[in-house]
Amino acid sequence: MSAGSDAILDRLLSLHPKRIDLVLDRVERLLAALGHPEQKVPPVIHVAGTNGKGSTCAYLRAMLEASGYRVHVYTSPHLVKFHERIRVAGELISEEELSALLEECERVNDGAPITFFEITTAAAFLAFSRHPADVLILEVGLGGRVDATNVITPKLCCITPIGLDHQEFLGDSLAKIAFEKAGIIKPGVPVIVGNQSNEALDVIRAHAEKLKAPAIVFGQDFSVFEEHARMVYQDENGLLDLPLPKLAGMHQLENAAVAIAALRNAGKESRMWARDAAIERGLKTVEWPARLQRLTHGPVIDLAPANAEVWLDGGHNPHGAQAVARAMADFEERAPKPLYLICGMLKTKDAAGFLANFSGLARHVATLSIPGEDAAMGAGALYDVARAAGLEAAPAEDLSDAMMQVVAWSRAREESGPPRILICGSLYLAGQVLAENG
Repeated sequence: MSAGSDAILDRLLSLHPKRIDLVLDRVERLLAALGHPEQKVPPVIHVAGTNGKGSTCAYLRAMLEASGYRVHVYTSPHLVKFHERIRVAGELISEEELSALLEECERVNDGAPITFFEITTAAAFLAFSRHPADVLILEVGLGGRVDATNVITPKLCCITPIGLDHQEFLGDSLAKIAFEKAGIIKPGVPVIVGNQSNEALDVIRAHAEKLKAPAIVFGQDFSVFEEHARMVYQDENGLLDLPLPKLAGMHQLENAAVAIAALRNAGKESRMWARDAAIERGLKTVEWPARLQRLTHGPVIDLAPANAEVWLDGGHNPHGAQAVARAMADFEERAPKPLYLICGMLKTKDAAGFLANFSGLARHVATLSIPGEDAAMGAGALYDVARAAGLEAAPAEDLSDAMMQVVAWSRAREESGPPRILICGSLYLAGQVLAENG
């Protein structure tokens, strides 16, 4: 009888001394031993970027499924359970199949050094090769050039906005990070390029030109804007008047535009993949937890002040925080409410750069240490960072204590209406909040 997937995943963590070690030879060796399942998958849309790549994958899936297509999806990290990473023909992988695939990969690998992400990516390719589907949406784990997913030749690829993150692995400048992300571009394969800084765009363009890969660039070849509470998308093929996406924030219009551009530039499949009605339905039905997700009920809401608006976001770098802060400012303009942050972050992240985006916007920050995370920044240390960023703040013992602080601050200020609360700073924190909220 197969062991449970949690036990197997724990064993796989011990196969390599480093959690992250970016090379391709180990995963290529294992995939060859498994019979090259990565060569037996449906047409691939490969998605890299610092921010927005998960949301772009979610839009692609929603729009394609709205056309009746069977869609495989591979994303990371997961929020609550590992199964979220592997969606087979529209359904999360079953516990039975996941356990069997992980054991098969473990057996074939035979104790050789391999990272957790590499061996679990191999398991995902096995799953995708054994189930029929029309499309595989493949999200890069980290970087692109030497990421374990970069062993395929895709139908097309997308590079969402690039910012400073994971500098210890990808480099200390936007140009260096863009070089790693651009590594997913393949000869002659179209690349959809999201909203980029000039520094990042120059690197991507140069790489695409070198490989004779058509580059379809946001702001030049396609654009998006909001008008009369509608989303307007435009490219050389015309204009689409669409509903606003279900996911909140201007940055989500841009992510949706990348997905639409991808479907409209997929070669001979474009006419079928980019049906207007399916794009519209996908915008209305898209789901992507912990990306400006409104929590409306559950134990976490029960802790909040009466009638409070509670939002959850897993963004964890300054570029992502800038997008979320812009969304919060838009909310404030449309429906004014005092904003409170509950924030937890990892020591490896730029907490000062993250929190600076909320200076002058948030009334108060409750800082907490993410439970069970060895790399979590202490609540006191994060409090010091918040204060240095010009924010009023106080450390909290846990989420419950942080919510109690918001209640107390709101009452002390005798605010006339309920507050708006943003829980933010880490996908690890977001996952714990979703688990706690059921």
